[in-house]
Amino acid sequence: MKIKYQADNDLDERIVRAVMRLNSQIDFQTASVLGLHGVPDPEVLRMAAAEGRMLVSHDLKTMPYHFAEFIAQQDSPGVFLISPKQTISEAADW
Repeated sequence: MKIKYQADNDLDERIVRAVMRLNSQIDFQTASVLGLHGVPDPEVLRMAAAEGRMLVSHDLKTMPYHFAEFIAQQDSPGVFLISPKQTISEAADW
């Protein structure tokens, strides 16, 4: 099964572009494609899960809590949290 990724609204889009340059076969959707600007975290998680996508986010403060609440009641491909302190190239390599 191929993992599909969904960028959260707070994720630096340069990471998405860098990942796509490294491997164009990766399915990594930007936040603007799904219309995530201003959407609350629980709804972002629902939208990503509905499309079978793992959410990729810089939100280290609230997303872990929202994700724990979400998976207590629904299935999800997961959440990948990237520290905003990581360089673009480090984040893309991960």
